[in-house]
Amino acid sequence: MRAITRAQPFCLLTNPTNIFLKAFAVADAFFIFTSNCKSMRTLINIFFTTLFVLLLAHIMPGVEVNSFFIALIVALVLGLLNIFVKPLLILFTLPATIFTLGLFLLVINAVIILLCDELVDGFEVVGFWRALLFSLVLSFCQSLVSSGTSEKKRQE
Repeated sequence: MRAITRAQPFCLLTNPTNIFLKAFAVADAFFIFTSNCKSMRTLINIFFTTLFVLLLAHIMPGVEVNSFFIALIVALVLGLLNIFVKPLLILFTLPATIFTLGLFLLVINAVIILLCDELVDGFEVVGFWRALLFSLVLSFCQSLVSSGTSEKKRQE
């Protein structure tokens, strides 16, 4: 298998067939993509978040997603909320977070999910406890993907 170098334009985004074959047919290609190209790693994380949102909506009662496209929008909105809104919430609730030894961060994650529910039509989470469970399972799944890429990077 050929290693991807930084000199290749757009990290092989010019040929979607190559990306599909190498990223999904060959398991090791996933780690090559994520370790050599930061933009590809971001795209793969968004893709996996989309899949996890769809899977959790299918498994968990009280969570609904209308389509793959809506799940993709949910993944993007969650990413943006985690970048821009979550740090502000953490800053404003720092005393409660310190007092609860960090457990209040779980509440902040659930609030982010509920905010995403309000922003995206076609995505629905019924209640705070469903949002909390959804955020816990989604975070766990995302950490599995992240640990797989960082573990391969450390080995090389």
